[in-house]
Amino acid sequence: MTDLHFPQAEALALVRTALDEDLGPDSLDVTTLATFDAQATCRAEVVARADGVVAGLPVVPVVFCEVAARLGLPDPAVSLVVGDGEAVSRGQVLATVEGRTQAVLVGERTMLNILSRLSGVATHTRRWADALEGTGCTVLDTRKTTPGMRALQKYAVRAGGGTNKRMGLYDTAMIKDNHKVAAGSLTAAYRAIRERFPQVPVQVEVTTVAEALEAVQMGARFVMCDNMPVDLLRETVEAVRATGEEVEVEATGGLTLDVARDYAATGIDYLSVGGLTHSSPILDIALDFVDA
Repeated sequence: MTDLHFPQAEALALVRTALDEDLGPDSLDVTTLATFDAQATCRAEVVARADGVVAGLPVVPVVFCEVAARLGLPDPAVSLVVGDGEAVSRGQVLATVEGRTQAVLVGERTMLNILSRLSGVATHTRRWADALEGTGCTVLDTRKTTPGMRALQKYAVRAGGGTNKRMGLYDTAMIKDNHKVAAGSLTAAYRAIRERFPQVPVQVEVTTVAEALEAVQMGARFVMCDNMPVDLLRETVEAVRATGEEVEVEATGGLTLDVARDYAATGIDYLSVGGLTHSSPILDIALDFVDA
């Protein structure tokens, strides 16, 4: 798999926030600090408890090294056994950790929370990617991400075989229904964006063939077909292609895996699925202590 570009800085910021929540203002795990001497050591394995696709493994050393720094302990040794984007099976070892017991136990839940959630996103995304294989259509994510986790969740989508749409409100303009109403029309909204931010790409949400053609005529080269049934979507795609312009077309709204290939067969380029990041169940992953 190509380099997925793990967002290291964003991961560290998230880990620090998560540890602050868990350890409180005095940075305490009262159970672990009371029951284990600072010199005690352990060996543990990060293990998949279900089949899926793993994502976020680089966060494992980030968590344990951050905990060790807070406790004034040496960094645990972390070895990643598999790579992000790999399919894993129940019982498979994903990583090993060796070091001070305090550091490992304090960081355990933070590490598992992040790794399990990201792997759940990757696993869900892989199901969509597999469903669309061979159609020429790609699954996209959205901005419906957990606050503070956007870069990591979009990374997990890439690990699962999906593609990222815009990262935020700053890098791509997206004209939706409320923008059209506020501006007075689709055309007025498009012109306003082009005048103020001529350098950014503009995507336009449409609900009819006429709106799609209006968007293309204005210069939009990415059209989102919102909540269209298959027949209307096919008609819209055919009308857009007939203009001769190179326009990417996306279907969005209420899509499910069982109809993915039906929608892909209309000739669209993308399916946009908010559920990749807002509704993916976690992949069950555990940390098991083993004999040294």
